[in-house]
Amino acid sequence: MVHYKKTLKQTDMANYKNRDGRLELIKENPFKLEKEIQTLTEKNLKLIFGLDFVKSEFSLNNFRIDTLAFDHDTSAFVIIEYKRDKNFSVIDQGYAYLSLMLNNKADFILEYNVDNPEHTHPVSG
Repeated sequence: MVHYKKTLKQTDMANYKNRDGRLELIKENPFKLEKEIQTLTEKNLKLIFGLDFVKSEFSLNNFRIDTLAFDHDTSAFVIIEYKRDKNFSVIDQGYAYLSLMLNNKADFILEYNVDNPEHTHPVSG
């Protein structure tokens, strides 16, 4: 018995499009800057994730959140951080943001309600 295992790297994960029943490789066009990823994502939050955009570069207590969004299905805020490269400190950053959100819920709600007056159902605590 022969066992073969190949570890896939992110660069090994190719994307294909269907062209008349034959798969055609889609050439990767990587982002040069995290800001490019952020701008594209923020403009398409509703389409991609079903989220409402709240604020870009939201600052609170010496933290800066790349994108703050709101999920009406779960009545929860969503923090999106963009990483162009692998970064192992992202877990620590996530815990710090969770703590920030839990300890400052009123600030998040205020930001949502002030920046989104068109919503008929404001977020409340």
